[in-house]
Amino acid sequence: MNKLPFEGLRVVEFTHMVMGPTCGMVLADLGAEVIKVEPPAGDNTRRLLGSGAGFYPLFNRNKKSLVLDVQTPEGKEAVLKLIATADVVSENFKPETMKKLGLDYQSLKTLNPRLIHVSHKGFLPGPYDHRTALDEVVQMMGGLAYMTGRPGDPLRAGSSVNDIMGGLFGAIGVMAALSAREKTGEGSEVQSSLFENNVFLVAQHMMQFAVTGLPAAPMPERISSWGIYDVFKVQDGEQIFLAVVSDTQWAIFCDAFGYDDLQADPRLLGNNNRVRCRDWLIPLLRERLAQQSAADLAALFERHGLPFALITKPHELLDDPHLCATGGLAPITLPDGERAGQTAQTVLLPLALDGERLGVRRSPPRLGEHSAELLAELGYSAEDAARLSQTVAKAG
Repeated sequence: MNKLPFEGLRVVEFTHMVMGPTCGMVLADLGAEVIKVEPPAGDNTRRLLGSGAGFYPLFNRNKKSLVLDVQTPEGKEAVLKLIATADVVSENFKPETMKKLGLDYQSLKTLNPRLIHVSHKGFLPGPYDHRTALDEVVQMMGGLAYMTGRPGDPLRAGSSVNDIMGGLFGAIGVMAALSAREKTGEGSEVQSSLFENNVFLVAQHMMQFAVTGLPAAPMPERISSWGIYDVFKVQDGEQIFLAVVSDTQWAIFCDAFGYDDLQADPRLLGNNNRVRCRDWLIPLLRERLAQQSAADLAALFERHGLPFALITKPHELLDDPHLCATGGLAPITLPDGERAGQTAQTVLLPLALDGERLGVRRSPPRLGEHSAELLAELGYSAEDAARLSQTVAKAG
């Protein structure tokens, strides 16, 4: 795109892990200059193993890295100079940490009245706000793990859903605050949280109780809203998800498979009747479909415009023909770890503006990659900049 929507917007972030970095990534992808302030040892997220190994390279693209020790007087002075030039400050540390450093909203708004300050926390202010929260913590206490797992076996969702969505809501709040600033000339404080985000995710089940008077059952035991909406095990032990969610689709399904007996069965007229008959209908369909291949079923469902999905592992999506053809993936250079300097594919935001995807302008930054240029811009000599931004190697 010739000009991205937030080009000219400066964001200074003090974030780590997923929630705060997601907010900054969204703003950066939309064109903002996002400056990630890191301590001399760097963001600890750079060194995570296992399921956290992808956090830093995914959520920190299109950003700059500035190393400053904000706990020293010199580092604090430099960061305040930087914030004086910023439109947005984003953080996800404990409230007492930011207040002690003088980087909370009340302290910073006197320095820069137009500043928008977005905080990403475990809980919005209230009885729980002293607790330490993680995505898994709020999934357990917020009903999502109960809904995902089997009865008596709570199970977290297979992604950092609250961290990611919490960051998205933080970015939405920033956008709303920017719009308000255009009218008032003044900045404001935005707060986003994991717990309240999780409650929003399960709100449909809360409302189900309000409407029906019956508690929602965990997803594996739920009463489906649709007659056919299931994973089927088929030939060679493969699995495929198949759905038939309307009367029109039911007629197409029965015709495509030659199930004249089912189409003529008065017990199966209308979706709600098929839901009531699921206890015998689904086992019957499992038996009939078991000897067909997943590929043949997928082809038949696609040909007739019926919903289906082959069961896919995340890493297999790197070769997904739709993502590859539509520009949903883009190359980055990995900044850390054993594969530092190598190219990998990253996933872009799931939106397009004027038909164009929001791409990668900068790979995730190496620690302190932009310190010299940013400090020079603030008036520091090369010698002072080198001293202020000296990094510390830390084994991971």
